[in-house]
Amino acid sequence: MSWKVEVDGGTCIGSGMCAALLPKVFELEGATATVVEGEVNPDESVLDAADSCPAMAIEVTEKGEVIGPRP
Repeated sequence: MSWKVEVDGGTCIGSGMCAALLPKVFELEGATATVVEGEVNPDESVLDAADSCPAMAIEVTEKGEVIGPRP
């Protein structure tokens, strides 16, 4: 089982919080973050990164169901 991670480049404000938390998954390219690995093993820290995004630009899905950011 794996999770799919995406960053909405139109919503991202480039705060860099995700890249600071998980540099193996996210990187900051100019003014926006991008995903280094689009498919990741389930890991609570990926959800933490989605939760901490001030623009709510990160989406984590499992089998097509959105699991992050958490409400």
